[in-house]
Amino acid sequence: MSALERYEVHFRADAVEDLDALFRYIVEQSSLEIADGYLARIERVCRSLASLPMRGTAVPGRVAGLRTMGFERRVTILFRVKDERVDILRILYGGRDLGPQIERLAEE
Repeated sequence: MSALERYEVHFRADAVEDLDALFRYIVEQSSLEIADGYLARIERVCRSLASLPMRGTAVPGRVAGLRTMGFERRVTILFRVKDERVDILRILYGGRDLGPQIERLAEE
């Protein structure tokens, strides 16, 4: 893949649900403006994987290509790199245990 080629970034349904839940939580705890800004930054970081998909940490195990990446010390982004595609699998807030999430992905 040349420097000009980019990976496609796709948000899986669970990741979209995670973002929706996080948005609602931040609106309740703070404000609509803060929630909008925070989620825009998360989305921007996720979309930046189109040009640098191998960032983060590889997760060994049963899910080929699985990686994690932290965001602003409170969010963990689970994603998979395969061929020329990056799938955003989960966006987890607040230090949730990744073990059950990874096991669920392995069963899919």
